[in-house]
This record gives sequence, C-alpha cells and structure tokens, in this order.
Amino acid sequence: MSNKKIVALTRPISRSKEAKKLVESYGGEALIVPTLELELLNSPSLKKFMEEIDDLDWLIFTSVSSLDSIYKYYPDFNEKLNDNCKTAVIGHKTAEVAEKYGLRVDLIPKDYTAEGLLESFNDIDIKGLKIGIPRTYSARKVLPEELKNRGANVILAESYRSTIPHDKSKIKGLINKILNKEIDAITFTSPLTVRNLFKVAEDNIKDQLSKSLSENIITVSIGPITAQALDEFNVKYIYPERYTVKDMIDLLFDKFNNKEN
Repeated sequence: MSNKKIVALTRPISRSKEAKKLVESYGGEALIVPTLELELLNSPSLKKFMEEIDDLDWLIFTSVSSLDSIYKYYPDFNEKLNDNCKTAVIGHKTAEVAEKYGLRVDLIPKDYTAEGLLESFNDIDIKGLKIGIPRTYSARKVLPEELKNRGANVILAESYRSTIPHDKSKIKGLINKILNKEIDAITFTSPLTVRNLFKVAEDNIKDQLSKSLSENIITVSIGPITAQALDEFNVKYIYPERYTVKDMIDLLFDKFNNKEN
C-alpha cells in the first residue's frame, strides 16, 4: 500500500502544473479537482478599455488570467501602450508572465494582496492619473475603490470570468473523499475555490465537510484573502508567510514532516 500523501488541488488544470510538480517533488500525489473554471473574455468593457490604453499612466495586473486574455485577443498590445505607462502586478508569477509577454514590471508589492499593492502606492501621487485594471468582475472592490479615493481615474475591464465547472461530478467525488478521509490535504488559491466547493456540497453535509476539512486533513490557503473564505465556513487552515504556490506546498510538507516526527 502506498504511503504517498494525497494532496487535492482545487485550481484549474492549466494553473495546477507548478503545484503538481512541487507535490510530486516531495513524494506526494496530486489530485487535481478544479472547483472553478476560467473563461477568457473579450468583453465590451475590454474592447472599450483597449480604445483608451494609449492614455494610461498605470496598468495593473492582479492575475495571470488577465494577461493571458489581453494577449489572446490583442497580441499587439505592447505596441498600443504608450511609452510612459507603468505596470504594477500582484505576485511573482504574474510578474514572470508579464515579462514573458514583453512588459516591463515597475511595481510589485512585498505583500501579494490588493492591500499590499495599495501600500506600495502610498508614496506615489496618483491624483488625476489614469489607471487601467483588466480583471474578473468577481474580484474584491478594495483596489479600484481605494485608488479612486486617492484621486485616480480607474478604468476596469472584464478580461475573464470565474465560474463553477459545468460538470460537478468530480467536485462531488472530492467532497466524498474529504468526508471519507481518502486525502491527506487540500489547497485553496482563491476565495472562489473555497466557496464553489461548499456551493456544490449538499446542505445537510456542509457542517460535516467543515469539520472534516478542519480535523481530518490539512487545509492550506495560499494567503489571508482566501483564508477569509475558509473562515466563512468555520474551517481551520494554515497559510504561508509569502503568498505563493511554492511557499504553500513547502509549508504543507513541513506540516506533514512535523506530524510524523
């Protein structure tokens, strides 16, 4: 019988490669069961956004999905940007992908959250500046609202959409595995990965699901924003000091090792 630790990954398959490799590098087995799907969009708001990009002072990318969407629909995006437009990103992975697309990253916060980015803007006068943020409309409003409060002209554009997978059978199977103690850990990388899991769960087992996630397996959040969603369902969790996939998996296997020693 295998002693491999089974770790459930709840992000989309296309976003799970790094986590899968890390889990396997520790001798574990990755069980990829996405609790959300990402749909890249060339929405009316994104089309309007593209008409204004030559006037932007700042461009903010909060996820890899927004970059993928922009360059899927507008491969000549870099040529349309004015030379003075600066780019801010949240997270090292987003920075890495932005640079692969040929963007110069001017600002990346130490704290990979909207709040961390806002803190990085504390010493920058953005009053009257035009700031573009392509993202999902389901994202938290704290970033655009606070930038507006500081006097910026913020242009939001819907570049992708997060939805519950149409086929919910795999998620239901994951819920059964959690309840039957058939996995050792689960990771969550966004609030929706948590909320969608509980949306799919039948009402009569939600309390049991929370208990199993808290007591029977190790539940790992990528950071404090996702952790807030786990708090909504009274789930106990851990999260790393740096909000990255690597730090999340490293912390998880540190926890496994400490439990065994």
